[in-house]
Amino acid sequence: MRKKPGRMSTSHQILPFSHYIPGFTPNCGTGQILSPRNIPKQERLMNVSSGENTSPVSHFILLGFPSSPEKQLLYFGLFSVAYTLTLMGNAAIACAVRWDRRLHTPMYILLGNFSLLEICYVSTTVPNMLANFLSTSKSISFVSCFAQFYFFFSFGCDEGLFLCIMAFDRYLAICRPLHYPRIMTRQLCTGLVIFGWSCGFIIFLSPVILISQLSYCGPNVINHFVCDPVPLMMLSCSKDTTTQSVYSTCNAIFMIGTFVFILCSYALVILTVVRMPSKASKRKAFSTCASHLAVVMLFFGSVMVMYVRPGSGHPVEMQKILTLIYSVVTPLCNPLIYSLRNKEMKVALRKIFRTERSVHKI
Repeated sequence: MRKKPGRMSTSHQILPFSHYIPGFTPNCGTGQILSPRNIPKQERLMNVSSGENTSPVSHFILLGFPSSPEKQLLYFGLFSVAYTLTLMGNAAIACAVRWDRRLHTPMYILLGNFSLLEICYVSTTVPNMLANFLSTSKSISFVSCFAQFYFFFSFGCDEGLFLCIMAFDRYLAICRPLHYPRIMTRQLCTGLVIFGWSCGFIIFLSPVILISQLSYCGPNVINHFVCDPVPLMMLSCSKDTTTQSVYSTCNAIFMIGTFVFILCSYALVILTVVRMPSKASKRKAFSTCASHLAVVMLFFGSVMVMYVRPGSGHPVEMQKILTLIYSVVTPLCNPLIYSLRNKEMKVALRKIFRTERSVHKI
């Protein structure tokens, strides 16, 4: 007969995953499926009104994708391949922009920085997710959890800003071609790049501090593969509606504002392209804008469903799928979207691979 887990000791020892799910048998060799449904409701809820002393949470349990050991290994293989391809594809674009002088223009400089940003973005979550697939404890420390929260959402915010900057660059290049060299100078381009990289870290500093200051003394199981602020706020013993309202409002303003700015920019671009007399110019402009818009819709579509209304109660599995789309699928698809529809980028990438082959031969 299995004993129910007792209250956490003051030493905060990290116990096996089975400790946090009553009635669960370790999955090694048993094939039993891990599921948050195995956690009784009484164990997940905590009576904070009682006068008993409780220990603060020192770590969290990220359930990830509960399944049998065989499926965990399958997920590990699939996400390892996806992560490797993401790193290789985005690194190739960044190197092509760096080494090919013909790509030293504002559009490609922004694209190169965007690719580096994607590498940083996907690296905040996937390595830890891969480690959890092979782990039995699936624990992450309190500090590491909020560090992941901060960097993941800061880089995500930077990604939205870079998409805005790239839309603004395309607007100037297509709608104001005669004024483009005078407006989009090297100084302005450098300033926009610095702004795009730094703004997210400034914006998300306050939400991380506010949410980390909440009281965490009860359940520490997060049914997600990333330290998401919504389940973190739900785990808090102190239900602070003000923090959730501030977080939701900031998310809504930022995401809707950036999304509307991008749509307006590309709407003006499309109107200008339609009036162009040359079919070749139309084709080139539409090709560039189509690739940008594909990334915008893929990223913002899933993000806005998730975070504009965090209290809307999306199913847990749907939340995980949406998070996978903008955190794993989008960075994986970006190199394909931007390189396959761009002749200059194709030529630069071929040069890089030819150079690598010649070096290996030597």
